[in-house]
Amino acid sequence: MTKRDAGSALIQTLDISQAGLRTKMLLGDLDGDGRMEIVMVQPDGGIDDRYVPHQVQCMTAFDLDGNVLWQVGTPDPNCGGPGSDYPAQLYDIDGDGRCEVLCVMNKRFFILDGRTGQEKRSFELPSELAHDCIIIANLSGGSYAADIILKDRYRTLWALDRDFNLLWTHQGNPGHFPWVYDFDGDGRDEVMAGYDLLDHDGKKLWSAKDLDDHADYIWVGDVNADGEEEIVIGGSVTVMYDARGNELWRYEDSIESQHVALGKFRNDMPGLQIAGLDRIRRGDTGGGFSDQGKDGLFLLDAQGREVWKEDRQTSGWLTIIETLPNWDDGPLDYILAYRRGGGIHPTLYDGHLNAAVTFPADGYVAHADLVGSGKEQVLIYNQNEVRIFASGPMELKPRRPWAPLTQPKRLYSSTLYPGGEYR
Repeated sequence: MTKRDAGSALIQTLDISQAGLRTKMLLGDLDGDGRMEIVMVQPDGGIDDRYVPHQVQCMTAFDLDGNVLWQVGTPDPNCGGPGSDYPAQLYDIDGDGRCEVLCVMNKRFFILDGRTGQEKRSFELPSELAHDCIIIANLSGGSYAADIILKDRYRTLWALDRDFNLLWTHQGNPGHFPWVYDFDGDGRDEVMAGYDLLDHDGKKLWSAKDLDDHADYIWVGDVNADGEEEIVIGGSVTVMYDARGNELWRYEDSIESQHVALGKFRNDMPGLQIAGLDRIRRGDTGGGFSDQGKDGLFLLDAQGREVWKEDRQTSGWLTIIETLPNWDDGPLDYILAYRRGGGIHPTLYDGHLNAAVTFPADGYVAHADLVGSGKEQVLIYNQNEVRIFASGPMELKPRRPWAPLTQPKRLYSSTLYPGGEYR
């Protein structure tokens, strides 16, 4: 086994202190200039977000030079924290080539001009608690996704068209962040709502069996290289289904399968691999970074067999993992792990659990191809600053300044519980 070494270079540092405390980063091309901007989203406070979903308190937009472009709302020193999603997304919902800001503030759903932060449209929510997260879907069969799915914490989904007319509701156990995907190729998305697959009209097609609690993460991809997409769900266990509802395998050798991520992390195995995060022992800290508890990474092959499991020697139980593609010129993906606690900074692991890159900064993490370079950059941030890293020196200049960057589905499906698609 040869260790895969990868370099990193700090290419930019930005002051984001004007955005306030406990913000979440969204990325997208707000002005159509061929490079992304940053929107820092602060949540409201005074709620118990185990049961009541957040709204947005304040949003502040920055360019990649650190200039403040606009601010909507006022930062609150007593805001809430990242115990659940913040209802905000960046997406070109009107098809004009620039991202709008979709958010829930003051008990209304807003569509804001990404260039200025000014209101374009706003709508009354279908229910008082319909703002746990925002999911953009194509339920109506349009030329692009422009329908909206809202949810409360754990019971109800509301599907709305682009004019906020109610299409349907669903009562069930939708998990944290349902994933939408056109499995049957009819031009309309199905909705994997926790353990239930719903058709575009809200009709239940099938339900996963014998799964406890709720779905934390949902991934879609051709895992076993059979030419069809499978669905991998992380929750009480890690389980894989085909699109018709047949269970293909389940991995039960974990205490709590809190995260999963699909990728091509190994070139000595067929198909894709499934990286996972097992919460072995929870710490009692009430959120944030933890010096208590213990978690561990694991890797499964395409058949759900364990390849390895991390024997973590430091404390910390709140790790988030994601798939990081296109970091460098290599053909394989990395496992990005952050919020590890125990003194471990954000790290890129290869498919053998080698730390290929350990970043010299700690904090929350976002990643994207910021300027259309064909490679991803990693942004590590806290309440005061953002540090942007790349695999080597580069300038954050748009490669095609005349062409707006298309917003990837991963970025307009931003969530604390990252699922996704692997193609």
